[in-house]
Amino acid sequence: MWIVLALALAAPDSARGYSGPTDAGHAAATPTRAETSSPTVVEPEPEPVEPEPETTADGARMVRVKTRPALTEPDRAGSVVTRRELDERLPRSAPDALRGEPGVFIQQTAHGQASPYIRGLTGQQTVMLFDGIRMNTSTFRQGPNQYFFTVDSRTIDHIEVVRGGSSTRYGADSLGGSILATPIGPSMDRPAKGKGPVVAHGRGSLTTATADAALGGRAQLDLSVLGKFGVVGGFGYRDLNQLRSGGPIREPSTGETQKVPPRFGPDGKTQLGTGFREFTGDVRAVGQLTPRDRVTVAYYDYRQRDAPRTDFCPQSTAPEDECLTYRKQYRTLVYGKYERERGPVWAEAVTLTASYQRQHEDRYLRRGDDSSTRRAGVDTVHTIGTALTIETKKFQLTPRVRLGGTYGADAYRDKVRSSATLTFIDTDTSTDDISQYTDGARYFTGGVWALAHADLTRYVRVRAGGRFAAVRSRAAYSEVRNSLAHRLYWITAVGHAGLTISPLEWLSFPVSIDQGFRAPNIDDLTSRQATGGGSQFENARLKPERSTLFEGGIRITQPWLELQFSGFYTVIRDHIQRRPATRDECPSGDLICGGSKFIVTLDNLDDLSRITGFDGGLRVYLPYDFGAAATISYTWGDGRNPRYDLIPDEDYRVPLSRIPPLNGAAEFGWRSSDWGVYLIGAVRWARLQDRLNPVDENDDRIPAGGTPGFVVGDIRAGYRFDPHVLLGMVFENVADTAYRHHGSSVNGPGRGLIVEFQAAF
Repeated sequence: MWIVLALALAAPDSARGYSGPTDAGHAAATPTRAETSSPTVVEPEPEPVEPEPETTADGARMVRVKTRPALTEPDRAGSVVTRRELDERLPRSAPDALRGEPGVFIQQTAHGQASPYIRGLTGQQTVMLFDGIRMNTSTFRQGPNQYFFTVDSRTIDHIEVVRGGSSTRYGADSLGGSILATPIGPSMDRPAKGKGPVVAHGRGSLTTATADAALGGRAQLDLSVLGKFGVVGGFGYRDLNQLRSGGPIREPSTGETQKVPPRFGPDGKTQLGTGFREFTGDVRAVGQLTPRDRVTVAYYDYRQRDAPRTDFCPQSTAPEDECLTYRKQYRTLVYGKYERERGPVWAEAVTLTASYQRQHEDRYLRRGDDSSTRRAGVDTVHTIGTALTIETKKFQLTPRVRLGGTYGADAYRDKVRSSATLTFIDTDTSTDDISQYTDGARYFTGGVWALAHADLTRYVRVRAGGRFAAVRSRAAYSEVRNSLAHRLYWITAVGHAGLTISPLEWLSFPVSIDQGFRAPNIDDLTSRQATGGGSQFENARLKPERSTLFEGGIRITQPWLELQFSGFYTVIRDHIQRRPATRDECPSGDLICGGSKFIVTLDNLDDLSRITGFDGGLRVYLPYDFGAAATISYTWGDGRNPRYDLIPDEDYRVPLSRIPPLNGAAEFGWRSSDWGVYLIGAVRWARLQDRLNPVDENDDRIPAGGTPGFVVGDIRAGYRFDPHVLLGMVFENVADTAYRHHGSSVNGPGRGLIVEFQAAF
C-alpha cells in the first residue's frame, strides 16, 4: 500500500480509457483478475468506436452525431469543440469558436483581436497550447491579448478547454485554465489494391459574411504514400471590411447611447476602426517509421495586416483622425515531434517536441493631421522550446486497484527585440523613441512534473502530482527608456490532488485542489504601453503571484443525456493588478507617461484576491435526430482596492478587473443522420455587468455604469455529404440586437449571413 501511495504522489492522470464529461462517460473499471504476488500490466483499452443508433420504445432513433474526443484529464472540468461543430458555427476566429463554452467568455478589443477569459482570468494567467507547444510568451499582457486569434480556426481538428487551475501539467502559470488546440493531420490512407502508391485528397472552401463584407477561403491538399508517409498543407486568405453592428448600446447609468469606442459611420451601425486582412499557410508532414514510431515536422504561419486597434481609433481624448494600427501581426511556428507507442512499462507512450516560434508586431500611431509627429514600434519575440511527455502503462496492483501515471518536462526560452521611432513630418527625420519593452530582454520558464491516478475500487479514483518550476528573467539598463536592469530567479513547487467518487457507472462526483505560480514576466517588469485604463509603466520589483483552486462537481453520462456542472473557489496571493499612479511615479524623461490623463502601473495586492463561481453544460439526445444543449457560467471576484492607501474613504475590497457577467448559451436542433441536413436555433446571452474595478471606471472600453446585458439569437443550417460537400450557413443576430461583450471595444455583429461552401475529392 505504501508503494501505491508513493507512486500516486509522483505522477499524472492518463486520459486513456476515459471519456470527457459532457462527451462520453467514464469507462468501467477493468474486470478483476486472479490475485498474484506482483503487479499485472493492464493492456491498453481499445479505441472507442462510433456508437450504433439507439432506439426508443416506439422505434424512433436517437443518434449521437459523432464520438467526441476524450478529455486529456477526464476528471477535471472541461469541454471539447470538434471540427464538426466548427463547421456548423462558422466562427470568425479561433477565440470566436469558444463562445458559449462553459466557463469561457470572449473579450474583443478590436475586430482582429480577441481574448478568451477562463473563469475570470485571461492573458498571462491562462496557458494556450498548440499541438502540445506553449504559445504563451514573456510579453503576454496582464489583461486581454490577441495571440489566440493568430491560430487559424480552419486548420484545427478540435479545441479542448481545461477550466480551472491546471498548473501541474500545462505550466505553473495556468491559474485560470488552459486551451489546447489540436491541428488537422494527414489522413494516412492506404492505396486501394491495384492503384498507385499515392492517395490524394483535396479540399477547397469559400466563406463570405455580410456583417463585415468578408470574403475568404482556403485550399488544402492531403497526400498519403502507402499509408506510411503523409503530408497535409494549405493556404488561406481573408479580407474583412468595417464591421456593421446592431447599432450603439446604451449606458446603464445614464440611459444615453454609448460614448465609448467605437465611433460609428453615418448609418449609425458601421463601426469605424475595424477591418483587416490576413493570410495563413501551413504544412504538416508525418512519417510512420515503424508501427510504434512516428515523426512529425510542421510549419504554421499567420500574417495579419492593417488591423486598427478600435479603442485607439481614436482614443477618447485624441483628435478624430488619430488611429493606432497594427500594420503587421505575424506568428510563425516551426516544430518537430517524435512519438512512440507500446513502449516499456515505465514509458508506454512518449512524445518529444522541439519548436521555434516567432511573434512579430509592427504598430503605427498616426497622429491627427495637425500633428507634426508619427510614432511606430516593432516588437519581436523569438522562442525556442522543448517538451517531453511520458505515459506509463496501467498496473493491476490488486484485483481492485489499478495505477497509472504521466510525467514529463518542458523548457522555453524567449529573446525580446523591441524598438520604437518618433518621426517628425516637417523635417522627415526620425529618432529613437521609448520602446514598449527593454530591447534584448531574456526570459526562461520550465519545469518537471508528474501526475498519478489510481482506481482504488470500482467506485473511487484518486489522482495526485506536482510540478517543480523554474523561471529566470534578465534585462539590461536602457538609457533611452531610463528603465532598471534586473536579474531575477524563482524556483518553486506546485501540487495537485483530486478524488472522484462514482457510485454508479453513469454518475460521478469529482473534486480537486490545484496550486498555481506565476512569476512576473517581461511585460510586467519592463513594458510601457497604452491600455484601456490609461498609460501603463512597468514595475521591476513585483513578486510572483500564487493561487489555490478548490473545485467540485457532478457528471452524468447516459446514452441520451450528458451533464457536467462544477463549482469553484480560487484564492490568489500577491495578485498582480493595475493600480492608478501619479505623474510623480512616471519614469524620468518619459513624456508620454507624464502627459497622459490616466496613469496606471502594476502592483501586488496586499490581501488575498478571491474568484468563485460555477459553470456547466448539458446535452440531450432526442428521438428522430433532434438534440438540445445548454451552458451557463458565473464568476464573481474581488480583491483589495488598489487606491485604498490614497483614498481611505473608498471600500477596502472592490471587484476584480473585467470579471465576466453571468452568461450562457442554448441550442435546439435537428441533424439528419440519413440526409446530412441540419437546422439549429441558438441563443447567446449575458447579464449586466456593473461590478467595476476602479481602473475599469477609467477604461474607454466599458460604458458608464457597466456593460449592459443582451440576448442574441442565431439560426444555423446546412447540408453535409461527407467527405465531399459541405454547405453551411449562419443567420446571425436575427433580431439585429445592439450588444457587446464586457471589456470589448467592438460591438457584436448585426443581422447578417455567414455562408461557407466546401468541396473535396
